[in-house]
Amino acid sequence: MTHASDPAATTGPAIDLAADTSAHPLGAALAGPLVSTQWLADHLGSDGLVILDATVVASTRPDGSPTSVSGLDQYLVDGHVPGAVFADLLDVFSDPAGPYPFSRPTPSGFEAAAESVGVDADTTVVVYDASAGQWAARLWWLFRAFGHERVAVLDGGAVKWKAEERPVERGHVEPRAAAGFLAEERPDAWVSKADIAAVLDGSADASLVCGLPPKEFSGEAGARSRLGHIPGSVSAPAVRLVSRETNAFLPAAALRATFADVLATDSRIVAYCAAGIAAASDALALAVLGRNDVAIYDASLNEWAADPDAPLAVVDAGRPT
Repeated sequence: MTHASDPAATTGPAIDLAADTSAHPLGAALAGPLVSTQWLADHLGSDGLVILDATVVASTRPDGSPTSVSGLDQYLVDGHVPGAVFADLLDVFSDPAGPYPFSRPTPSGFEAAAESVGVDADTTVVVYDASAGQWAARLWWLFRAFGHERVAVLDGGAVKWKAEERPVERGHVEPRAAAGFLAEERPDAWVSKADIAAVLDGSADASLVCGLPPKEFSGEAGARSRLGHIPGSVSAPAVRLVSRETNAFLPAAALRATFADVLATDSRIVAYCAAGIAAASDALALAVLGRNDVAIYDASLNEWAADPDAPLAVVDAGRPT
């Protein structure tokens, strides 16, 4: 199988998340990066539709440090949207040889991953998770970054679906046979550590957005040896982008308030967090608001904070230091 080569990250224009999907019936029905639970209920069983459950479960190691485990057992036992196939973000849709957890796969790795869950060039994909949507957003971002346009996230995910007492299926779902997936990685979807350094020294123009929880952003908490955020970043916690009542994204006006500082400029936006997961929620929210000039720092603070010479800022009594 042929695929695009692995290009180097750049600081040029970001990927276009508003590409035309009208050539495909279900693609035309995707009015944006989100679909509602009613939309999904209306389209269950449609030809060419693949629903993916991207759940990952937060856990702790014996020493008390945080880790992540597969959501497969939860998918099988607690149930899932009817027809949904489990998508393993830990081992299948990440590079097991990558230097950090959840490192993005190579193009050939992503091709194999997409085909393993029944996705090919003619597929419309809807992704969800059983959390606050950050895992679904990560998989959404990966599909877009590897050239697949017909993908959206289920707004509210499994939490909203089940709260509305919609049908749930238990057990394994065998993926449909895929005709083949050709990954065309878009280098402007990603930035590197060097790109971030260029932003900080003024040789590149971008607005930095951090999806970490507030106490990790401020440096009050966290599992890394060095805490805080990249200097000059705007805090946009992924956990605060969704409604506590419904688990769906907040109204556009509330999202605009969260991202007001970066929306006020024409600078390219770079989202990061600890491992590029919460950052994808920020990217998804910005896409909802029409900002398609977004890139993700994939290694995020896993890489940045590990370098003692890479600057970090903390917040002391409301003032960054």
